[in-house]
Amino acid sequence: MAAHRWLMEATDQPLRKTEFEPQQPEATEVLVKVAGCGVCHTDLGFYYDGVRTRHPLPLTLGHEISGTVIAAGSNAQIWLGKNVIIPAVIPCGSCDLCQRDLGTICRDQKSPGIDMHGGFATHVTVPAYGLCEIDLARLEKIGMQLADASVIADALTTPYQAVTQAEVSPGDLAIVIGVGGVGGYAVQLASAMGATVVAIDIDDSKLAALKDFGASATFNVKKVQGRDLRDAIRDFAKQNGLRQTEWKIFECSGTAAGQENAYGLLTFGACLSVVGFTMDKIQLRLANLMAFHARALGNWGCLPRYYAEALELVLDRKIKMLPFIKRYPLSDINNVFAKAHAGKLVKRPILVPDL
Repeated sequence: MAAHRWLMEATDQPLRKTEFEPQQPEATEVLVKVAGCGVCHTDLGFYYDGVRTRHPLPLTLGHEISGTVIAAGSNAQIWLGKNVIIPAVIPCGSCDLCQRDLGTICRDQKSPGIDMHGGFATHVTVPAYGLCEIDLARLEKIGMQLADASVIADALTTPYQAVTQAEVSPGDLAIVIGVGGVGGYAVQLASAMGATVVAIDIDDSKLAALKDFGASATFNVKKVQGRDLRDAIRDFAKQNGLRQTEWKIFECSGTAAGQENAYGLLTFGACLSVVGFTMDKIQLRLANLMAFHARALGNWGCLPRYYAEALELVLDRKIKMLPFIKRYPLSDINNVFAKAHAGKLVKRPILVPDL
């Protein structure tokens, strides 16, 4: 079988194409022919910023993967021939934590492109646990290809879990800070769950793009900051008959500045969800959580059981993906990485094997 993948060998070297023999699946594994793999901010962190993977280099990055199962182990035959999304975080499914529905903190969890070779390849072997089947006919009916569904694996499901665990519901004011690949879907998801959504970013074009996709108000924090930002949101809430309490705040930028803005927007009964990742540190006064009787939640990946729900929102056209994604040939990976790192890509890139 002709198979290729692009290896990261060091942060100062281009990703290198190499031929390999796909690993035949063990009893509970599957071999997937990759249709597409999204490029995530985390991939750029590994490559440019020295964030460590748990698998030693060289390693194939990529954790947003969709494709077709072409081989399956003895205990995973049910998946053979099916089109699937591979979870970005794959729990073991059998430990005490998994049995108590705490799979996101499973200590035996595995992530493609972090713990094992990932999706910037023609083929990938992964555990079968948590795979999400795709009805290709329904997907194509809304104009999407199998490759496009790769982004659901992280950029959509991660904020889906965050919005779900924050218990967003009709009548809520939801505030999303950083409306890139993950935050943009957080805006759509919170809106789909009935909230009125305020979108915050430093890029006017990203904010403008979301006005037709769930953002009822937008603020550029280069122009409105600190107390002025909080006052502006309070005025918006008052004008629209929304509560001044219990705001649902989602920090999706993965920046220190975004985290500071998110914490500064705490109000009575607020729920702060940290969705974006950064190695940067900030100083804050934890007593604010006490004084406001507020909550702060982390959000690591997404439980596999939520994937079908998130996919259904896409298939039902309640969440729009096509305006925010663009396919590129996998052979152009080094150029795509460079442009993404420089902030020159407006849409989330999906790398599609072209060999």
